[in-house]
Amino acid sequence: MSLFVQKYGGTSVGTVERIEAVADKVAKFRDQGHDMVVVLSAMSGETNRLIALAQQIQDNPDPRELDVLVSTGEQVTIALLSMALKKRGYDARSYTGGQVRILTDNAHTKARIQAIDEANMRADLEAGRVVVVAGFQGVDEQGNITTLGRGGSDTTGVALAAALKADECQIYTDVDGVYTTDPRVVERARRLDRITFEEMLEMASLGSKVLQIRSVEFAGKYKVPLRVLSSFQEGPGTLITLDEEDDTMEQPIVSGIAFNRDEAKVTLAGVPDTPGVAARILGPVGAANIEVDVIVQNVGADNTTDLTFTVNKGDLKKTVGVLETVAQSIGAREVRGDDRVAKVSIVGVGMRSHAGVASTMFNALAEENINIQMITTSEIKISVIIEERYLELAVRCLHTAFGLDKEPEESRDRG
Repeated sequence: MSLFVQKYGGTSVGTVERIEAVADKVAKFRDQGHDMVVVLSAMSGETNRLIALAQQIQDNPDPRELDVLVSTGEQVTIALLSMALKKRGYDARSYTGGQVRILTDNAHTKARIQAIDEANMRADLEAGRVVVVAGFQGVDEQGNITTLGRGGSDTTGVALAAALKADECQIYTDVDGVYTTDPRVVERARRLDRITFEEMLEMASLGSKVLQIRSVEFAGKYKVPLRVLSSFQEGPGTLITLDEEDDTMEQPIVSGIAFNRDEAKVTLAGVPDTPGVAARILGPVGAANIEVDVIVQNVGADNTTDLTFTVNKGDLKKTVGVLETVAQSIGAREVRGDDRVAKVSIVGVGMRSHAGVASTMFNALAEENINIQMITTSEIKISVIIEERYLELAVRCLHTAFGLDKEPEESRDRG
């Protein structure tokens, strides 16, 4: 007998019929003798509907009251699932985040979990009940309702699994696992049986939308085995696990390819090449709450430099406005913005122990006449900025170049 924490997303509980299907799935685990804690999101579209209601009253809704409002979405689904389980003869009890006492800080709409009181949940589990918990929410020390931000139900699931020392946290979603890349771009993309926390963190930060990045960070910190599964079809899913647990397995060089279309490139040209100039440029950008990603600096022959960096596409206009002011103050020549770029990244812990990975990547792109504009690397990833129109071609050619089109055995023989 094991203790499983299962989290079901909005599409998984989007209708009464789907909630009934979740109840059937949970019932099967109970019949096998497992203890069950179930974390639910609101019905798909419900949180957006509630936010839209708030914006009809206030253009910028009061954060505290917005949390009170949007937290009601999960109350609907936890009550309905508990009813569905009771109808099937299983004892179940629903809890809001505050009733569990998921204690958070007081940063409304983006709170972080500080502690969890698992006493009531443990008592229910010992009594044979299924515990059904509202995801995405908690309370601060003053008892105010807080929410954890987009994707916060994933974080709730992982946090409860950590507090209860669950055998596994299972994230049920509308995909059946983590793939080598987006199957909509590469038909031969394969579901991975397992991937390390480190790789999943990189994939999530680089554009993969399967898991919310905070939940992966939480799972890695507390060593919670995490599995991504489909709510709509049976299968083993993808296990996200610690690197050392995979020592007996031959690691592939590259585990996956992530990409992000929401990139824009900004260049400040003709910058005086003096100490501290980069800080004078990037400081105001950071102060404007604009996140900078890839940075490249080129030194010219006339004691000037060009500084190029990427930001989210939605921040391009704001960034250019900030830099035009900066350019005047430091005597730079011009500011250029380009929103026709994209980022493509290869990720794999196997890159640590294999040479020539970068050259394989660059050669594959060169063969397709894809020009690399910027490059950034870490121990287990290489990212390049290219023209957006070549994005899908780049992903496909890299998927083939690193043997990801093939089954694992074939790929290993190739290496």
